[in-house]
Amino acid sequence: MSRNRDRTGMGDTKPDVSAPPPQALQQETSGFSFVIPTEFVDLPSKGRFYPETHPLHNVDSIEIKQMTAKEEDILTSRTLLKKGVALDRVIHSLILDKKVDPDSLLIGDRNAIIIATRVSGYGNEYTTSVACPGCGTTQEFSFDLNEANIYEGENIDTLDITDNGDGTFTTCLPKTELNVTVRLLTGRDEKNLMQTTENDRKRKRPERAVTHQLQSMLVSVNGEDGAEMLQYFAENLPSMDSRHLRLAYRLAAPNIDLTQHFECAECDYEADMEVPLTADFFWPDR
Repeated sequence: MSRNRDRTGMGDTKPDVSAPPPQALQQETSGFSFVIPTEFVDLPSKGRFYPETHPLHNVDSIEIKQMTAKEEDILTSRTLLKKGVALDRVIHSLILDKKVDPDSLLIGDRNAIIIATRVSGYGNEYTTSVACPGCGTTQEFSFDLNEANIYEGENIDTLDITDNGDGTFTTCLPKTELNVTVRLLTGRDEKNLMQTTENDRKRKRPERAVTHQLQSMLVSVNGEDGAEMLQYFAENLPSMDSRHLRLAYRLAAPNIDLTQHFECAECDYEADMEVPLTADFFWPDR
């Protein structure tokens, strides 16, 4: 994925003197008052792919408060972690506009909020354990989250992908030559995919991550949108077309690019690597 050099607003770029002053939330308790800083997070989607009824339709940024001990409580709640809703609760707590449902956010926009929250809460340096693909050695490596870049989906032309202007995209598959329309996935879709995978695991069924992902994103094939037909299509799509469709989706979906250069301390291996979001992402000292 190529990068757009526009920053997420979390880095070391010079402040925009024309921008409004930082916002803050005023809290008063028993005569004691203080302010909770807030910040604006640039949305990779710029609100282009939300329906007109959505609070973020054509909105290019969202205001969130900075993380507090209240959100840390949420992130350490065993009950919420077990249910897989801790991060959703944190996002809901941080977003000032309560009309915004975290589940309705596009995945790239959710990622932007998560990265901004981590940077404001614990700083931009993220040190985690990484296994070198070259020699297999596990070592600590530091990533700079300020180097996260916004990708706005500008490379769709490389696969002849058509933006339909309604949050869907159409591409022609190379092998079957079918015209397939896909939609961008939301946080709700992501949770459903995780739940489906977990259900397969519990029932000892074969893992079907690829077909589940395809079913979630598919809107129509040559104009046909029947549920049974789309399921059959996802399960029987030739591998060449499946790969093309998943690549087309990645190119079309606005997101945060966290690719950074990795150099192994034990061997000569070096390459670009996606920043791994492990359990210590929000708990750097644990």
